[in-house]
Amino acid sequence: MKNNDRLGKVYICGAGPGDPKLLTIKAFELLKHADVILYDRLIGDEIIKLFPDSSEKVYVGRNVGDPTTHQNRTNELMIKYAKMGRSVLRLKGGDPFIFGRGGEEAEILVENQIPFEIIPGITSGIGAANYSGIPLTHRKYGSTVAFVTGHEDPEKKTPEVKWDKLSEAVDTVVIYMGTEKLELIINKIKGGKIDDRTPIAIIQNSTLNNQKIITGNLGNIVSLAKEYNVKPPAVVIIGDIVNLHKKIKWYNQ
Repeated sequence: MKNNDRLGKVYICGAGPGDPKLLTIKAFELLKHADVILYDRLIGDEIIKLFPDSSEKVYVGRNVGDPTTHQNRTNELMIKYAKMGRSVLRLKGGDPFIFGRGGEEAEILVENQIPFEIIPGITSGIGAANYSGIPLTHRKYGSTVAFVTGHEDPEKKTPEVKWDKLSEAVDTVVIYMGTEKLELIINKIKGGKIDDRTPIAIIQNSTLNNQKIITGNLGNIVSLAKEYNVKPPAVVIIGDIVNLHKKIKWYNQ
């Protein structure tokens, strides 16, 4: 966007899946020089420790299960600080354009004529897959993959995810924010043409030292998730390609 000298600039930036070493160089440079950092719930302590003392730090996240009215506040703060002429880093977990509301925030900035940039980050689905040894594509096992949210906008009149059709459309399904409604989601998926023995993995706290992986199948994963007390943030991966985890697993072994 064309910059306006009287306005500050907003950087909508992905912080990656958790491990601070997976920050991009550009994200790290912006983090060190931002006047204001607006950060969400998925920004972990190890990344927060990198925030400079000179920056104003504002938490704009929400607790699991809370309503999403925080987004209005985030939008207001981006505009407010930019109009004060300050450099604003809107730091988001994963990638801002993959279930990160980055598109919504960019729209607001356009509407208010605020200059901005979008900086990609490693999305949590890819981070979880790599750190659990599950290749999302593989010439022998899978050529197609779908990224799906398990938490759609409650204001939608009709849900868009056709869970029972996914197994017919792609080889591998990656579900974000799916653990809170896991039983409901699995039941809907099982309503399609898919075998209960289809492998499934849940990766909790991916790329971090406390990463936990639970593997099972569509028939038993709900009970396993309860047994191992799975909690967000977690990514769910479904498909035959999950079987490669046992062979390729490398992290925290």
